[in-house]
Amino acid sequence: MSNIPMRDWLGGYQPGWLRLDLVAGLTTAAVVIPKAMAYATIAGLPVEVGLYTAFVPLVIYALLGTSRPLSVTTTTTLAILTGTQLALVVPSGDPAALLTASATLAVLVGVMLILAAVLRLGVVASFISEPVLTGFKAGIGLVIILDQVPKLLGLHIEKTGFLRDLFALGAHLPETSLATLAVGVAMLAILLGIERLAPRAPAPLVAVALGIAVSGLLTLQDQGVAIVGHIPQGLPALSLPNLELIEQLWPGALGIALMSFTESIAAARAFAGRGEPRPVPNQELVATGLGNLVGGLFGAMPGGGGTSQTAVNRSAGARTQVAGLVTAAAAVATLLLLAPLMGLMPQATLAAVVIVYSIGLIQPAEIFAILMIRRMEFLWALAAFAGVVLLGTLKGILVAIIVSLVSLAYQAAHPRLYVLGRKPGTEVFRPRTDAHPEDETFPGLLMVRPEGRLFFANAQRIGEQVWPLIDAAEPRVLAMDFSAVTDIEYSALKMLVEGEERLRARGAELWLVALNPEVLAMVQRSSLGKTLGRERLLFNLPLAVERFRARATAFEDRDSTARESRTTTSTST
Repeated sequence: MSNIPMRDWLGGYQPGWLRLDLVAGLTTAAVVIPKAMAYATIAGLPVEVGLYTAFVPLVIYALLGTSRPLSVTTTTTLAILTGTQLALVVPSGDPAALLTASATLAVLVGVMLILAAVLRLGVVASFISEPVLTGFKAGIGLVIILDQVPKLLGLHIEKTGFLRDLFALGAHLPETSLATLAVGVAMLAILLGIERLAPRAPAPLVAVALGIAVSGLLTLQDQGVAIVGHIPQGLPALSLPNLELIEQLWPGALGIALMSFTESIAAARAFAGRGEPRPVPNQELVATGLGNLVGGLFGAMPGGGGTSQTAVNRSAGARTQVAGLVTAAAAVATLLLLAPLMGLMPQATLAAVVIVYSIGLIQPAEIFAILMIRRMEFLWALAAFAGVVLLGTLKGILVAIIVSLVSLAYQAAHPRLYVLGRKPGTEVFRPRTDAHPEDETFPGLLMVRPEGRLFFANAQRIGEQVWPLIDAAEPRVLAMDFSAVTDIEYSALKMLVEGEERLRARGAELWLVALNPEVLAMVQRSSLGKTLGRERLLFNLPLAVERFRARATAFEDRDSTARESRTTTSTST
């Protein structure tokens, strides 16, 4: 963490990159600045807070971040999480109290991310599975859209929860402001039209510019269309956090920190270019943490890397974080020069921007693909979606994490066990399926292959799968191929010891095949190793089949002797 990543790319900076970074930075600014202002409104904050967030965190990340194209401002997910938390601690909606709470929340998020870096917790980025994250984001997208629809209609409803808000919206529809609705529909048409017909054009900038122009020319405010209003002109002032709010804010800050890092590292990995260094998770924690900490001290809301703005930055040709510095400079120019014009922007314009770019969080094709591939993971995604919609966004994060961990535990506790056959004419052993009825089996030899780590949570499950196979096949030898077993815990080893004793009582043998060095050493240190000896700890399945065939005659002789003994006993009786 002592190294400054900026040195790595600055030392090898090529003159031809400057033009690319300038163009990319300005192009990204055209998208980021209107969206950042819109996201501030999602959080219930003044639009200038979005501009502060498009300035300070970008500068900090440019110095300390390890991803060259990542654009660090804020995202729809973080905005809705921030808004939910601020509504809890400032239910009155007092602007000054909201700004103080927002700054405190951003500082707290930054401290948590830095602490996670000190504790080397970069691995937590993998704690939420992709299907669960897909469901979570779909829920977030739906919540955001419902939150913005009243602004498109010129309505004001009290926010009490998704379902209640939905019913309240329906009840207030007759009160819709037609002028506001016309502006909102026009903005949606412009945004969607540009996205479809000219996807490389800065659609948010065009919509915002047109909204401001129409608002000024037609004096929309006099016709009942709400506008942004006064925006303070100039650079952000120092904003000290309120330490008394920490007790109330820390649970929400923890969830926001997790989502900030998860989104940032995902975007950084997704847009890493060929030949560029891969993002370093713990250094990313430092960069985003300090970005939030310093940003909070200058009035920014909690932020992180976003996929959409990073995609714009990369596609526009960004080579280094100079592009991020250009975007930050554009945000400063907006604060210094364009604040009076920005105040004329209709709220419906911002709502349209938010809706269009929140719809992308809902990915029906991705959800359908999950359903087609793994039905269980589709259910996990559905649970995360329901957690956000029914319980709220912050509790939805907890649901997403719990669902991910439960999913992991479920998969670990339900390991696969395959019955194997040999592909004719080869030494390839594969799971027996209806697709390959020609695969060879050997009477008296049952070959099975468990997969994964065998431990206390799944040892019983392995037994439940293998004993019905033994009862059906009545083998002389059970050969367990351990080539796909990464580790074996004491409880699972004890199960093998007991299983070997049961097999021996039935006149059968247990052979263990293809153990990795760690598992082999574990078995050899146990009583099972002494029982099996070297003869029944085999290197691979071809060797096991060869040895079984060599002993087939001995098995037949033993069976014949047993039959003769039973016949003699019966005759004597």
